[in-house]
Amino acid sequence: MAVVYTLLVLFLAVFVAGFILLVMGAINFDFSNSEIPPGVNQPVKLRVIHIILISRAVVGKILENIGICSQVSFVRYVQDRKILGADTKLFIKDLWFEKVPVRIYQPKVPSASQRRGVMFFHGGGWVFGSLETHEKLCRSIARESESVVVSVGYRLAPEHKYPAAYEDCLNATIHFMKHTEHYGVDPAHVIVCGDSAGGNLAAAVSQTLAGRSDLPKLRAQILIYPGLQALDFNLPSYQQNRGVPLLFRERAAFYVLQYLYGNALKLEEVLEGSHIPIDIKLNYRKWVSPDNIPEKFKARGYKPHVLLDCTTEVYGTVERFCEPNLCPLLAEDAIIQQLPESFILTCEYDVLRDDGLLYKKRLEDNGVRVTWYHLEDGFHGIIHSLNSDWLSFPAAQRGLDNIV
Repeated sequence: MAVVYTLLVLFLAVFVAGFILLVMGAINFDFSNSEIPPGVNQPVKLRVIHIILISRAVVGKILENIGICSQVSFVRYVQDRKILGADTKLFIKDLWFEKVPVRIYQPKVPSASQRRGVMFFHGGGWVFGSLETHEKLCRSIARESESVVVSVGYRLAPEHKYPAAYEDCLNATIHFMKHTEHYGVDPAHVIVCGDSAGGNLAAAVSQTLAGRSDLPKLRAQILIYPGLQALDFNLPSYQQNRGVPLLFRERAAFYVLQYLYGNALKLEEVLEGSHIPIDIKLNYRKWVSPDNIPEKFKARGYKPHVLLDCTTEVYGTVERFCEPNLCPLLAEDAIIQQLPESFILTCEYDVLRDDGLLYKKRLEDNGVRVTWYHLEDGFHGIIHSLNSDWLSFPAAQRGLDNIV
């Protein structure tokens, strides 16, 4: 019995040691491919957050390899554990809009007039994120702007591929716009808002509703470091910030492929730019081009990328990359001209920075009023850091204040 006990303890010790070595090895590998720019305020905090995210992903991968659960399921489970209690200033209720789960935040303080309504679409690369992960942010927006906020729990990839997330956000928004009176909201003051992938969804929904005559016009769109195109992953910001947490260049392309196809089989072609024929790239170059990025944003070592052609076989598998509901930056001018007043937040150390800058230019060129706020010391996902009191950043609060 003693021998069995000793062997069991030895086995567990070896397993735990091996587990720790695997995690540390993955962290070291990820560190060697990552960079914290000197312009980031409180870089140690960002490194700590990065370590936590890597560790979570590695543990999930190990559990997947031994057959317990998928990596995606594990990460989602951990993300959703932070559940907040009741809010003294808000009524919070879970409902369904057209088979889409939503969470509504309504200020308790009586209002003399109808309130603003905010449809909020969470980020997470269309693969992660939920009503829980953005609970604190939605509460903050509802309280500080005294608005009714509707957070949308859209379907996630890879289980539910494009256009599932877009359709859920669109249907939930239309439902809300048709029933604003139930929530004390002025139908002329409904806003769509989202961060990262949620910003993509907000832009796509806004474009779709721009031509609708049977609904009130959206009052505004708020796009928080949105991803808006998948044609060019070699724009200046993608090169400059390719290894900056919390979103690497490779992961940005990976998430788009997961959303579109449920796999990342053409990742290398997408990264090098050989997934779209040259003639199509040239057609969109008036909108997606480094030439449209202000020179000051190219100072950190940008090198022009050579245009590569693609095979018919490759393009046949990724041709939906050019659909505006996936890449709102590619919408025609006639649609852009109808868009509502817009707020765009970008971060200097974010691969998606130039997506926001290019969209800002497109909107302004088409007569749409744009308020742009740029976090010089910001990185992708910084607003979400407000979820943690001790791992939050001053820039995150500045960003939230401007959003509000």
